[in-house]
Amino acid sequence: MKHIIILGDGMSDEPLENYGGKTPLQMADKPHIDELAKKGRNGKLKTVPDTMHPGSEIANMAVLGYDVEKVFEGRGVLEAASMGVTLQDNDLAFRCNLICIEDGKIKNHSAGHISTEEATELISFLNEKLGNEGITFYHGVSYRHLMVIKNGKKQLKCIPPHDVMGTPFKEVLPVAVDQEAISTNELVNDLIFRSMELLKDHPVNKKRVAEGKDPANSIWPWSPGYKPAMPTLDEMYGVKTSAVISAVDLIQGIGVYAGMEVIKVEGATGLYDTNYEGKAQATIDAIKTHDFVYLHIEASDEAGHEGDVELKTKTIEYLDKRVVKTIVEETAKMDEKVAIAVLPDHPTPCAIKTHTRDAVPFVIYKPGEEADEVEVYDEFDSDNGSYGLLHGNEFIKAFLGRG
Repeated sequence: MKHIIILGDGMSDEPLENYGGKTPLQMADKPHIDELAKKGRNGKLKTVPDTMHPGSEIANMAVLGYDVEKVFEGRGVLEAASMGVTLQDNDLAFRCNLICIEDGKIKNHSAGHISTEEATELISFLNEKLGNEGITFYHGVSYRHLMVIKNGKKQLKCIPPHDVMGTPFKEVLPVAVDQEAISTNELVNDLIFRSMELLKDHPVNKKRVAEGKDPANSIWPWSPGYKPAMPTLDEMYGVKTSAVISAVDLIQGIGVYAGMEVIKVEGATGLYDTNYEGKAQATIDAIKTHDFVYLHIEASDEAGHEGDVELKTKTIEYLDKRVVKTIVEETAKMDEKVAIAVLPDHPTPCAIKTHTRDAVPFVIYKPGEEADEVEVYDEFDSDNGSYGLLHGNEFIKAFLGRG
């Protein structure tokens, strides 16, 4: 049997007062996911240990069965792998956002979802002005970039910008947590302030402001780490051939370390306007030649960060009708049976606009396997699923039949 995971990033939520106490998953018209829940077996998965920050990097690695407390080394190193940046043992890699600061506060984590073309120009400019033998900036996609400091020390407390929107930025600057990292911390904060001076009058930002858009007027480095030692899916679970499909460097980087083929889809944006149909077709094509495909859709998470309930609900409906429907119909025609799982990595509640570490609902559908009593897919009906509450690698073992 082959296996496909369809992951709707940040898809789960909390009951919303102004919407009758329902979540976007409950409000969304999603007949195809609900049908999987009805035909499959359901449960909840705790993806983020209580000791760790509820980031997508932690949660997606957990879904894939990694012992995150043992192998996680920071988000930046994963994105470096996706970008083809080879890190040396003494390289400290940071995820580096382009953000918007307004009136001394972090307005948003994405500089108004700046385009990749604009961001590339800004990051290249910063590398020219701030980069040297010990500091390098690498451009990625939209607001997501990479900063590498040679011989840097990772003992820093760095807060993700999407966790502190509306907060005065000076209150949440990186802080050294031991003496060894003080000089690295001073360097990082200096780079933030210098980036603000350089970016405020850059032509890209002047144009954005004139168009009524948020300027990308600061960098925000976070999640520092060194090159990790991660086993592949084959080494952990005997998955010989696998592929990952995502618009996000982070997920692609996890795939690189996991030994997966990274498949990129034209028009994949990481937002509500992503190429859903292209991703669905890429998944169908990939499962014909691979044993396992990990399809990651970012749109719901971004809507959650914006606090946009209607948009988040719409992204779930898009996932259902433009991705899940196609994958279910096409895999049913294949000679070899295909198991399908649908789940988020973590909740991104619209009310608080950031991630939580609450357990997420999942459904596993295996053709020919007896279903449980769950009728619809959401955060509450899944409590009645036959899998119960799973932790760590229990989900991937159940899905792959390795338990």
